[in-house]
Amino acid sequence: MGQSLVQNYIHIVFSTKHRKPMIAPSFEHELHAYIGGTCNALDCQVLIVGGYIDHIHILCMLSKKIALMTLVQKVKANASKWIKTKDESLTDFYWQDGYGGFSVSPSHVEKVVNYIKNQHAHHTKKTFQEEYREVLSAYNITYDERYVWD
Repeated sequence: MGQSLVQNYIHIVFSTKHRKPMIAPSFEHELHAYIGGTCNALDCQVLIVGGYIDHIHILCMLSKKIALMTLVQKVKANASKWIKTKDESLTDFYWQDGYGGFSVSPSHVEKVVNYIKNQHAHHTKKTFQEEYREVLSAYNITYDERYVWD
């Protein structure tokens, strides 16, 4: 086959270090746009970026030209540098070391988009940790609780 055809929808999730509530409403939308721009610059078309005060959700098309771990590393590094310019109180901002990356069927894309859009309402009822455990369970991912959080 002469042509490489790829369609990988990826739902990426990661939190602030120790889930500290450092993503302020005053710059949240700008951060989401910045993260989306970083993904797009890496040829990973963003469908939506969202989250809450302590974590981020990204739904994008993973490019055939980049590994998922490289995409996440570049997004986190660039976003961390950007956040630190927003306020002196954010000079100690860090993302958690790990991340979750989950494939999404084309038939479920709209459901995931709506889920990410409704993060603020969603988190009036549950914490990021509860949410993340549910996602891991839905994908049948075995994990050790001692190593998921940092």
